[in-house]
This record gives sequence, structure tokens and C-alpha cells, in this order.
Amino acid sequence: MSAEMRSLAVTTIVQAEECAVLRVSGELDLRTEQAFLDEARSIVSVGHRFLVLDLTALRFCDSRGLSCLLALEWLCRRLDGRLFLASLGVRMLRLLVGTQSLGVFSCFPTVGHALAAVPDGARPAWPPAMEEPTLPSDDPFV
Repeated sequence: MSAEMRSLAVTTIVQAEECAVLRVSGELDLRTEQAFLDEARSIVSVGHRFLVLDLTALRFCDSRGLSCLLALEWLCRRLDGRLFLASLGVRMLRLLVGTQSLGVFSCFPTVGHALAAVPDGARPAWPPAMEEPTLPSDDPFV
């Protein structure tokens, strides 16, 4: 893991052909902006033009992080998609209000609410299906 990614993690929670839900955790700032943009671009480049960012675990975002989100919003719209922000914390909400950029983004209280705004054909199933636990078999040849 690179030094830039130590304080930022982008995890794919669920995806469909045109939509992905990503959990962004840690800090989105000058040190992590390039890693974030690289990860986001790679996800968009495989066809996910609708992105839902779960920001529940985002501890910090400064003006450089906001610029990353604006760039990602622009990229999604350019592809006739959208960026949806879900589960914003108080700090993130203050940043968006203070910079007068709240109206630029589609913000939702939960990932489920954000996914409801994604077109039906592009929406992944939510919540993600839980994998069935595998139990050890008594038969050693199974």
C-alpha cells in the first residue's frame, strides 16, 4: 500500500454494469487526492458512470478533496452519469455549505436513498447479498 493510501481507502461495496457504490474512508486531501482520482477514474473507465460515494467513514476533506469530488462529478456527467454523495458527516456538510457547492452535488442521507435516484436499469441490488457461510464437511472427499 502506498503512503498516500495509508490515510485513505476506497472500497467497492457493490456494483452493477453501470453503477458502483464506493466507501471512502480516511482523509481526502492534498496527500491523497491523486490516489483517490486514480482509483475513481479506474472505476469509471470500466463503465460505472453512476457512482454512489458512502462518506460515512470519511474523517477529513479539505479544499483539495472537494476539488476531487467536483472533478469526479464532472467526469460522471460527461458520460451521462451522476455522482451521488451519501451519509455525509457534519464536517463534510459544513464544507459544502461554506464553499457554496452543496447545490452542485446530489446528497442523500443513506446509500439506499442515493441508489433510489439511480436509473432502474443501472441500479445494483441493495443491500448487498450476504454470502452464505460454508460449513466444514464431515466427508474428507468433498
